Amino acid sequence: MGSSVESGTQDCFRGFAMLLPALLFSGLVCGVVAQDGPSMSTEEKAQIREQVLEMFDHAYGSYMKYAYPADELMPLSCRGRVRGLEPNRGDIDDSLGKFSLTLIDTLDTLVLLNRLEEFEEAVKKTVKDVRLDNDIVVSVFETNIRVLGGLLGAHVMADLLKQRGERMQWYRDELLHMAKDLGYRLLPAFNTTSGLPYPRVNLRYGVVNPLSRTGTETDTCTACAGTMILEFAALSRLSGVSVFEEHARKALDVLWEKRQRGSDLMGTVINIHNGDWVRRDSGVGAGIDSYYEYLMKAYILLGDNVYLERFNTHYSAIMKYISQPPLLLNVHMHNPTVNVRSWMDSLLAFFPGLQVLRGDLKPAIETHEMLYQVTKQHKFLPEAFTTEFRVHWGQHPLRPEFAESTYFLYKATGDPYYLKVGQSIVEKLNTHARVPCGFAAVQDVRTGTHEDRMDSFFLAEMFKYLYLLFSEKSHLPFDIDDYIFTTEAHLLPVSLSTAQPPCEGNNTDQHTAQEEDLFTHSCPSAQTLFPNNPSFAKTIRDGYKYLTGVGRAPHGPSVRGIELPLHDTGIEPLEFLKSMGISLTPLTDMAARSVSKSQDSQKGVYRVKLVAEVSHTPEEDEVVPLIVQLISPPFLGRTVLTAGPAKFGMDLTKQEHGVKGSIVKSVPYTACGHIENTLQLQGHIALALRGDCMFAAKARRLQEAGAIGIIFIDQREDSSSAETPLFQMVGDGESTEDITVPLVFLFSREGAVLTAALQEHHNVDVLLLPKERQLGKEKSEKLNIKFRLAKEGELEENEADSTTIRLVLEGDVDPEAEPETSEVVPPTICDAASAGVEHQEPCTVEQKDPESTS
Repeated sequence: MGSSVESGTQDCFRGFAMLLPALLFSGLVCGVVAQDGPSMSTEEKAQIREQVLEMFDHAYGSYMKYAYPADELMPLSCRGRVRGLEPNRGDIDDSLGKFSLTLIDTLDTLVLLNRLEEFEEAVKKTVKDVRLDNDIVVSVFETNIRVLGGLLGAHVMADLLKQRGERMQWYRDELLHMAKDLGYRLLPAFNTTSGLPYPRVNLRYGVVNPLSRTGTETDTCTACAGTMILEFAALSRLSGVSVFEEHARKALDVLWEKRQRGSDLMGTVINIHNGDWVRRDSGVGAGIDSYYEYLMKAYILLGDNVYLERFNTHYSAIMKYISQPPLLLNVHMHNPTVNVRSWMDSLLAFFPGLQVLRGDLKPAIETHEMLYQVTKQHKFLPEAFTTEFRVHWGQHPLRPEFAESTYFLYKATGDPYYLKVGQSIVEKLNTHARVPCGFAAVQDVRTGTHEDRMDSFFLAEMFKYLYLLFSEKSHLPFDIDDYIFTTEAHLLPVSLSTAQPPCEGNNTDQHTAQEEDLFTHSCPSAQTLFPNNPSFAKTIRDGYKYLTGVGRAPHGPSVRGIELPLHDTGIEPLEFLKSMGISLTPLTDMAARSVSKSQDSQKGVYRVKLVAEVSHTPEEDEVVPLIVQLISPPFLGRTVLTAGPAKFGMDLTKQEHGVKGSIVKSVPYTACGHIENTLQLQGHIALALRGDCMFAAKARRLQEAGAIGIIFIDQREDSSSAETPLFQMVGDGESTEDITVPLVFLFSREGAVLTAALQEHHNVDVLLLPKERQLGKEKSEKLNIKFRLAKEGELEENEADSTTIRLVLEGDVDPEAEPETSEVVPPTICDAASAGVEHQEPCTVEQKDPESTS
């Protein structure tokens, strides 16, 4: 369990790479009995395991029944999502290649869950039906981890079952041949001067072909370029074709050379041609996450010490600058003492699991507990949440990273507490995400509304980790310790480390090697992690038990008061105090607590009163709703779309008359590459789709192209301001003072109204302004009109002296009919301009002088 490996002995190194997972998953449970509450019985675990299987059958069965051969299931519509037939969602759709994505992504899950008959049938469908030569542009990153990884994992499983002689006797490496074909189709993406891959490729025409409709991109994310090595190396070693591994290694080499030498941190977005950093914020979440994961796992899978040395170098930097237990906050790679944002994204939830592989359990336990508290507060992890644990982005697309880390922590500690965490994941999925045709993503955790999507990773990852969490080795069809998970949870055998030696010339600069610690070349020992203290893990968790306020005890520690004078220096006061090491408790909590004089002598805990008046934190700022009002004919101001604001660019609340202009679609629509229609955009308001790059990057490009305003449209299908709270668009961590045009955000339903108007009328003028200043709004009011049918000369005395309205009735009217009274609310009935009601449709009401009758 504590055995180590000498870095200079390659044979030992390869052997260790094969033993590491087994040591981690088998050995670490020894001697660790720290618990929160009673253990979970074998019967309870079996019941939850069966529940997980039933959930998987529901999800997979719904895909096969309602969606196959489409790429994904739309669980609310009960049909398949076919790219080009559904509204474009921007970069999310780059995962879809008309290659039955969900089927391929699920193949090895079927084997792990003992659905062997279904697996054999699914492999036959894949071989018979799936085409990989479609004329379609796909994400290199997503296609690699989902489709290539899925084919390789399924091939490994098919080969295993065939060797046992039980199933798959007809199999002749068809999946491996498909994987090789797909690998060659992805290779053109690496045709750059730097060796970093293009973010997209056309499966039929590659990148540089005039028919490819791609190849104009200049940037890619760090994870996109650095998450190729496991799949490409496995393909090379299984097929005997070395070119795949060579290209993936080259990309990693380039990224390593571009690290910030002072901090050893990486940026998030890089130029694929010259290697310059485009976004210099550094973290462990979206855009960079799996780069770190693949360095560690490449060391385990391939037996190459260079990857471990690089990982350890980066890991030391992460723990020095980014890790602020229990938080993981993005910093500036060149100035890592500065946090660039006050929120975290949900993808960082994988990191505690990676820390388990590293053997660093204390921070893994801390961060995981923080994440668990957030899920207890919001049911699921929001896509992004603030350092105060409030929702920043409310979506939850059924991501599996939190379940992944829960599984790894349970395997490392044996603590049944993590079984309870896993049980809560199962219950919340069934309660809040299950629908008749599968499981639906949550559009906003605050409202619980659903989104019509079930991503393939839900079947590829979530059910693997949940099933393994509640399973013993005897329940699995193979020894899980012989495999390592890719970032999409596909299974690759660690025996690949002995398939061939590593490529020559792949070395780490010796002067950058970090000082080695106990776990640099060995898996952690439970006795070392918890020396004679079986409650150590629980003690760590207890410090974060009431982090978000959920379940907080009614009485807390007593405090005494001091006054702390502050000046508004532009730093948010909470962050300012935190930088001084001061923890804050809301006054509402303080007031609810009883203060005992006998405890006033407690040291180090004070009631802090802010004497100076300071600004609110950004999370507390009220979002001022804006509008996009269509003012050109035939709309004439009657069509008004609710929009969200940005924290940068022109402040529309300070513009008396708003900003007016005609709208033009940006080309490309995402505005993440070179703007091709600058002449058309000059002096107009640009339309751009959300996704692929930051709002600020889009805004700069479009502003430089001459746009006088920008309307961003959500790429998520069927989102609307009626169902999703408005939010403020944020910058990219850099200064945004150079962006001076107004920016507004429309959800997809409102955006569809605008784009449909543009498509039909070609020239559409809009007005961008705050909702409270809506054009014509101040003249709008209700008008109640009372009607009484009467004959000529039957007016009452008071009616003869007032203005009356005569209704021109068509057809036969019975003058003897019973009088009736109606209440009419314009403008749905008629136009009463004198009362300030905006004009809608003409109507047959004619006004007469006081002598007239009605």
